[in-house]
Amino acid sequence: MKASALSLLFIAQLAADVDSFGIKSLFTRNTQLRATNDESDKKRVVVIGNGMVGQRFMENLIDLDTDKKCVISTFCEEPRAAYNRVKLTSYFETRNPSALSMTSEFDNEGRTPWYEENNVELLLNDKVVSVDTKSKTVTGASGKIIDYDVAVFATGSYPFVPPIPGKQRPGVFVYRTIEDLEAMLAYVKENNVKSAAVIGGGLLGLEAAKAVADMKVESHIIEFAPILMCRQIDQGGHDALVGKIEEMGLKVHCGARTESFVGENGSTDMEDMSPVSALRFSNEGWDDLDVQMVVVSAGIKPRDELARDTDIAVGERGGIVVDEQLKTSVDGTYAIGEIALYNNFIYGLIAPGYDMAGVCSKIIAQEELGYDLGLEETPAFTGADLSTKLKLLGCDVASFGENQPNPDDADVSNLVWNDPIGGIYRKL
Repeated sequence: MKASALSLLFIAQLAADVDSFGIKSLFTRNTQLRATNDESDKKRVVVIGNGMVGQRFMENLIDLDTDKKCVISTFCEEPRAAYNRVKLTSYFETRNPSALSMTSEFDNEGRTPWYEENNVELLLNDKVVSVDTKSKTVTGASGKIIDYDVAVFATGSYPFVPPIPGKQRPGVFVYRTIEDLEAMLAYVKENNVKSAAVIGGGLLGLEAAKAVADMKVESHIIEFAPILMCRQIDQGGHDALVGKIEEMGLKVHCGARTESFVGENGSTDMEDMSPVSALRFSNEGWDDLDVQMVVVSAGIKPRDELARDTDIAVGERGGIVVDEQLKTSVDGTYAIGEIALYNNFIYGLIAPGYDMAGVCSKIIAQEELGYDLGLEETPAFTGADLSTKLKLLGCDVASFGENQPNPDDADVSNLVWNDPIGGIYRKL
């Protein structure tokens, strides 16, 4: 036998001997142990919530963490990773969740390559059920417990549903997630829904009304205030907007005092489970509005229930109290987005949330990871511009500054351009 063949045989036999004595397994365990030890030297940052703001925070922190001083874990209670809720109504154009992804296309498990590529532990379908700030642990519904050095609350908000009798009925939905849209679509198809009411005439309500219209269902917008978008526009802006909306076939009902969601059996209580069939109003002279579906979009409430079970300070009306660096009252914990209560105010727009994510990532990089970012001033969130510029129902709507100043203010003058025929309203 030639020398080369003998060498090959010897190597093969050596490999077999190594494996038979368990040396190979020992090598593997040692390698894994070294990897674990390497990771244990890093700080663990746990992001509670994988929405748009939580995702932006992680991207910012990864960019700042040039020496890989931390590892990130994020809990996501939904079946897919972060997606763009602002563009939720565009889901009807493709019915493809990947079109809304914040990173790239989702695989069959709802993941994208971004998380593995950036060594981010993504815990899908795992809602956080408790946070222990003493032992510094976060526990998911799956039972998984993760130790943390830094915890960032990015749990966002949930839709506020007023205590209207009948809110428990089949056919009553909220508008927040892709699953909400899919549930509505299924209900419309299974129940031959022809008409639906959207409770709320704010930004989210108008988006929900657009979603209902895209289902080929007659859409009624129900608003308690005398005008739509009362935080952004005035009466003149309302008149122009309503004109545009009604041209599209949607119906607007302002000043509406919804008394109950009536069931098919005529019941109006808080227990009966008969499907919704109408809206009843307390307005004098108003008839019931026949609808087979109701979408509630009447504002948001911060999801602060986790913090309420800890020693983290929470606002009287909700939200985790933070300072200019987005720090909570407990060391090593931060809050960003719609969960953060800064200066007794919750910011429900995405732009302030992104600002918070930027400030928080810099503070953590500097103070928790020890980076010198070369900044002249300490990063701070001191409030945000609440101007709004959106395309609602095909209409361009923009609002900047104070939309309804005090009429007694002598320092305020108004310049108004109103073209009712062209549907244009401008006020400076």
